[in-house]
Amino acid sequence: MQGKQQSPLFPARVLLVLLIALTLTCPAPAREWTKEKKAAALNLAGAAGITAWGVASWDYFENTPKRAHEGWFSENTPEGGADKWAHFYFSYTLSHALASTYLCWGFDREKAGALGTLSSFGLMGYMELGDSFSAYGFSHEDFIMNTLGCTAGWLLYRHKKLAEKIDFRMEYIPRFQDEDLATDYEHMKFLAAVKLSGFRQTQQTPWRYLEFHLGYFARGYAKDSDRERNIYLGIGINLSEIFEALSMKKTATVFNYYQLPHTYIGPTRNLNQ
Repeated sequence: MQGKQQSPLFPARVLLVLLIALTLTCPAPAREWTKEKKAAALNLAGAAGITAWGVASWDYFENTPKRAHEGWFSENTPEGGADKWAHFYFSYTLSHALASTYLCWGFDREKAGALGTLSSFGLMGYMELGDSFSAYGFSHEDFIMNTLGCTAGWLLYRHKKLAEKIDFRMEYIPRFQDEDLATDYEHMKFLAAVKLSGFRQTQQTPWRYLEFHLGYFARGYAKDSDRERNIYLGIGINLSEIFEALSMKKTATVFNYYQLPHTYIGPTRNLNQ
C-alpha cells in the first residue's frame, strides 16, 4: 500500500479490535451452533467485510489483476518500511486474537492456535488478493510479511516458554486530528521485546521487571521531508509482569502487544544518515 489513502490494513485493524473484545468478554456460542460452525461464520463474516469495504473504498474488482512493487525498507520506499512491519504486527496479533477466541469457544489449545494462524493468514491473504484487482496491486512484500507475522504468531502461541521470553509490540498514541489513524505510520513504532521474567535465572529477582527492546520506526514520510528510518535499542519496564503481579491478567495481556510510550530508554540510530 502506498501513499496516505485509506489502507487495506484498516479493516484488519477493525477486525482485530472486535476480536480482542470477543476474547475479553468470551461470549457463549449460540446453543444451536457448534464451535466449528461459529468459527466458519466468523471467517466468512471477515471475508465479507473485507469485500464490502474493498468494493466501497478501494475499487476492488474494477481493474484487471496486477502486481505492485513497493520495495522493502529502503529510504525511497513510500513509508520507509514501516508499513511492512505493520503487516507483520497485525498478522501476528490477529492470529493470537483469533486463537484466543477459538479457545474460548471450546477448541483445545493446539487446534485453536492452528486455526487462529490459518484464519489470520487467510484473511490477510484475501486482502492482498483483493488488492490485485484494485489500484494498489498485489504486493509480494506485504504477503511475505503477513506470512512471517502469522508464523511468529503460531510459534509463540504454541511454545509458551518462548512467549514468556519474547513479545512483538506496537507503540502508538493516536492523533485524532488525522483523517486515517490506520496509516499513521508517522507516530508508530514496532519492536521485539526480550523479557527477563521469562528466564529461570531472573524469575525470582527484581530483574524480572526489566526487558530489552529492538525497534524500528520511520519519520518524515507523511510530509515527504527530513525522512528518517530509525532503529533503536532500549531497556524498559515489563508492564505485563507488573500487572500480572497485581493479579490484573487481562491488563497484563494487553501489554504483551502494546508498548506504552516513555517506559523505556535507549539509543536511536537514523539509517538515512
